[in-house]
Amino acid sequence: MRKFFSKMNIWSFLAICIILFLIGPNLTIIEGLFMPENENWVHIKEYILADFIRASFILVFFTGILTIVLGTSLAWLIAQYDFPLRSFYKWSLILPLSLPPFIAAYTYHGILNYTGVVQTIFRNKLHVEVNTAYFDIMNIPGAIFIYTMFLFPYVYTIVRVFLSHQSATLIESARMLGKGPFKIFFQVVVPISRAAIIGGVSLVILEVLNDYGVVKYFGIQTFSTAIFQTWFSLGDIDSSLKLAASLMGFVIMILIIEKLLRGRKQFSYATTKIRPLKLVKLRGGKALLATIYCTIIFSLSFLIPVFQLIDWFILTFGQIPFQDFYIYVKNSIIVAAISATIIIIFALIIGNFNRLFQGRITKVLTRLSILGYSIPGAVIAVAVVTAFIQLDEWLTPLYLKLGLDSTLVLSVSIVMLIAAYIVRFFAIGFNSIEAGYEKIGTNFRDASRLLGAGITKTFFKVDVPMMKGAIISGFILVFIDIMKEIPLTLILRPFNFDTLATKAFQYASDEKIMEASQASLFIIVISAIAIFIFNKLLEKESS
Repeated sequence: MRKFFSKMNIWSFLAICIILFLIGPNLTIIEGLFMPENENWVHIKEYILADFIRASFILVFFTGILTIVLGTSLAWLIAQYDFPLRSFYKWSLILPLSLPPFIAAYTYHGILNYTGVVQTIFRNKLHVEVNTAYFDIMNIPGAIFIYTMFLFPYVYTIVRVFLSHQSATLIESARMLGKGPFKIFFQVVVPISRAAIIGGVSLVILEVLNDYGVVKYFGIQTFSTAIFQTWFSLGDIDSSLKLAASLMGFVIMILIIEKLLRGRKQFSYATTKIRPLKLVKLRGGKALLATIYCTIIFSLSFLIPVFQLIDWFILTFGQIPFQDFYIYVKNSIIVAAISATIIIIFALIIGNFNRLFQGRITKVLTRLSILGYSIPGAVIAVAVVTAFIQLDEWLTPLYLKLGLDSTLVLSVSIVMLIAAYIVRFFAIGFNSIEAGYEKIGTNFRDASRLLGAGITKTFFKVDVPMMKGAIISGFILVFIDIMKEIPLTLILRPFNFDTLATKAFQYASDEKIMEASQASLFIIVISAIAIFIFNKLLEKESS
């Protein structure tokens, strides 16, 4: 400890300040556990808390299982086999991430309801009367379908990248021992990919717990909807804090289970002669089946909802004033760009701090800084607004001296929303920057120091130019997630401040599904372009 503080400099001071900023708001959630119980909380705890837990568990469990099946099977198919359209599906299967689940939810509801295209074709074209209950998607199974179709790319991307770097010797040895394709997949591929699979599905689970749009639109009671209702309908922030703390406990339990599932098993190469997987050419029926499988999944998770949104966009074009739409676009891009830029700057500072001061204290502080991503947005919103209200109370004497009419300044400004984005999405930017630091190593930095350059000059002249790829990819990933974010924005946005995501959600909630298509398509186009660029960077880094 003494050695750590004796080496303190401007980099360590900045890094510690940033870490305190990142973890500070979440301490208010822990504080909420010790607040006295009121009537609302007693009622929630005795009658409906169990329902929140049950619904959340069902969504998490079945979505996790199905995304593992889809993501892993597609990753293995793309990594091991060559078949028609493989090169297209290799990157296009990531595109479902460009559709926020809540947009997919209202789009599929519009497709499948009584006036939707599916039932209309049955009635008017095929002259068949169908039971509308068969097409009801606004329930827990429907939510599981939406989450699975639009979150499986998390598993697919991580497992595919992992498998593409695996040695072909493992698979060839299994074949020489007489193992068929299915036995190789279940007895070799799945065990060696366990860490990657669990890493991907843990992201899926955290996204499900964070989501508010789908469950709100489908009328499913989960922790996220409960926090919103308790806060906005009952005006009870104390009970919201207790619900948030309960959800944090649920998340911590899941993260502990994830750690146990990963175990201590590690798979490493037994030889330095490593050959990447060689693609196996599929022919005839097998090639056709592989292409059909990828096409079905891609159609359900991207093509069908996008085509429906385009149709609605054409039908409602011009109904939303251009000036209003321009404001939504500007707001979305500004807050996403500012937040992503600050996150990357913070990540560069903490990442450099982590390299300069390698030790147990540094590792603990760094791990604490990325906890925000494992905490659902509704929880962070409660934490941030509570912290900012306390900050405004502390700054009240200053506000009075400045002659301000209100003592609530920061807690009703866009600063609070950006701060929440930084806390929530810092881990995404940091992971990219950390990987960049690991790739460039320390040799160039050490050489610069030996030549007389200081720490700061070395950082700007040597480290940053070498990490352009990591900086750009980190910025893109953060930008995409903020563009799609709903819970934080709905709770913390200033009065009369709308983004594309909140406006699309409001239109859908008001049953103006067609009007919601314009904002939705813009989100999808921006996200799809960003994903395409990110995939190109990923391939460049891998080559």
